[in-house]
Amino acid sequence: MARPFRFGVNLLTLESAGAWREKCRRAEQLGYDVLLVPDHLGNPAPFPALVTAAEATERPRLGTFVLNAGFWNPALLAREVASCDALTDGRLELGLGAGYVKAEHDGAGLPFGSPRERVDHLTHTVTELERLLTDSEHRPRPVQSPRPPLLLGGNGDRMLRLAARHADIAAFTGAVQAPGKPQGALQLISPEALEGRIAAFHGFAAEAGRAQAAEGTGEAIELNYLIQMVGPTDDRRAKVRELAAYAPDLTEDELLEHPALLLGDAREMAEQLRAHRERFGFSYITVLEHNMEALGPVIEQLHGS
Repeated sequence: MARPFRFGVNLLTLESAGAWREKCRRAEQLGYDVLLVPDHLGNPAPFPALVTAAEATERPRLGTFVLNAGFWNPALLAREVASCDALTDGRLELGLGAGYVKAEHDGAGLPFGSPRERVDHLTHTVTELERLLTDSEHRPRPVQSPRPPLLLGGNGDRMLRLAARHADIAAFTGAVQAPGKPQGALQLISPEALEGRIAAFHGFAAEAGRAQAAEGTGEAIELNYLIQMVGPTDDRRAKVRELAAYAPDLTEDELLEHPALLLGDAREMAEQLRAHRERFGFSYITVLEHNMEALGPVIEQLHGS
């Protein structure tokens, strides 16, 4: 039986306290299950933004999507996580990533390091958070036991292995560093390559003794995908032709079936998400703030399914 859909929106802009609260309430009205905040310089600080979102809403869970581990000391992060979980009455979901934008580390005066060093630091952070947040002597204490749900995102083997060992939610980027472009510029991989990454993840889950997750039975690890564009249109192929320059290595047909793009009317987009859940296993769908309203009618179509 397929896992029911969940929908999250990654909120990126902060104009004022009142506008932030109203935006969070609007997301709740549209049916979003999770209100999310990223961890980039220039965006709102995640934890105070999430506490304010909790005060403005009743139903949605609150999450980081995702924290840049390179910005954080594990002991200080454990304090933030436990405090935020308590102040949101146990609604927090913790998303962590290795970081991919060198300019932000430079701006913060923090070392960027190699991909290996960044994943090493993330691995250390995950291990320390597990130790601290599950320690009954740690203060403050999180509300959720043994700790808030953990989301880990990535595409490479080491990230997928880490998620297979520790994560409750595995988030797939479906993108890689664009060759010859500035660090942090990403390009989509093909749907077939994405299938290969998901298959690798399930293999790593089985190796880690989480075979039930790999087989899709029992308490399976939830799979997440971030949609890059929600495009209401009455001509999906014409819309894809407009976007072809942004993914020159992919054919029109590959773009039409790619989970990064959600195109059509509400019924067609709902059918695409059902197909992506069947093919890739994605049941937790995230969009960026500028797509929040456009996905609303699709959420209504898929509510409870």
